[in-house]
Amino acid sequence: MYKLFLSFSQRKPKYSATRRLHLKSKLLKRAASMLVAESEERKHEKERVLNESYPPLKLSGLSVEELQNLCKDLHHKIDVVDEVRYDMEVKVAKNDTEIQMLSQKIVGLKGAKRPNLKRVKKTTDDMLGACSDNSKLMKADFKAKLKTVKKEEEKKEEVTDWRKNVEAMSGMEGRKKLFNAGK
Repeated sequence: MYKLFLSFSQRKPKYSATRRLHLKSKLLKRAASMLVAESEERKHEKERVLNESYPPLKLSGLSVEELQNLCKDLHHKIDVVDEVRYDMEVKVAKNDTEIQMLSQKIVGLKGAKRPNLKRVKKTTDDMLGACSDNSKLMKADFKAKLKTVKKEEEKKEEVTDWRKNVEAMSGMEGRKKLFNAGK
């Protein structure tokens, strides 16, 4: 098997480097000439289609009324073409939004990308502990190096007995407090 691999890697190419370069340059020249011919063909095809669809206007010898009717007809044709163009733009925009929604669904179905993991530097004690037999007996404490987050406790109002408040406000004492508070 090894000899077979060496025979393929040591095999000489059929053509020399100069011959390959010459063939490559000929192919590139031929491709360039084909591109030029193709662009000319497209240009002539476009002109032919335009001439068939919209023949040239004959304006000589027309009266003012005929020219006005021709202008009205051309404006009507322009309006029709604008409506078609607008409809096409709306369809394209709708298709684009649909494509985006479908691609988002595809990404959602595939699942979120996993973030790149960061390299964690280990100390020498960790490295030595990993090699010793004692480390197999000890459980790894993964939460030891995590930051702690303190939750703020909600302040609760002290609930007082409402009966005491009513008793304090009733009678002359309560009215006196309200009178003094109003001053």
